[in-house]
Amino acid sequence: MAENEVERRLSRRYQLPGAMVSYRRQGFLHRARGFDEEFCPVFDFNRGGIRFLTQRLMRFRSQVAVQLSVPGERIPLDLRGRVRWSSQNSGTTYKYQAGIQFSPWGQGEVRNCPGSLVKIIALEQKSADRRASDESAKQGRLDF
Repeated sequence: MAENEVERRLSRRYQLPGAMVSYRRQGFLHRARGFDEEFCPVFDFNRGGIRFLTQRLMRFRSQVAVQLSVPGERIPLDLRGRVRWSSQNSGTTYKYQAGIQFSPWGQGEVRNCPGSLVKIIALEQKSADRRASDESAKQGRLDF
């Protein structure tokens, strides 16, 4: 993020090494189909949304269903959200990257299950613990 840009996220972004996203557009014409794209690498995430690499330019504000698969987790998370941005990626393997804002947490057809939020918070904690451990190792500290 550039120095003059304002951070609008309420929670810190985390990385999930090896995590993948499969997604499908939702809406009147897109409900019954399979995934539009599978196994897209996750760049970062937080409890508000996720950024990942993709081969397709995603339409702004389109509704999507996202399945997040994390190494070491047996069951993928099924989440709903809306495309907040999609842009070209400077890498050569994936043409684009996209940012998805998760739908509100709660009960109901257009909301995300509160149990998924609990799981995301646990993943954030695991990522933060791993980062703190890596930083301690870099500084040569041993914490007992």
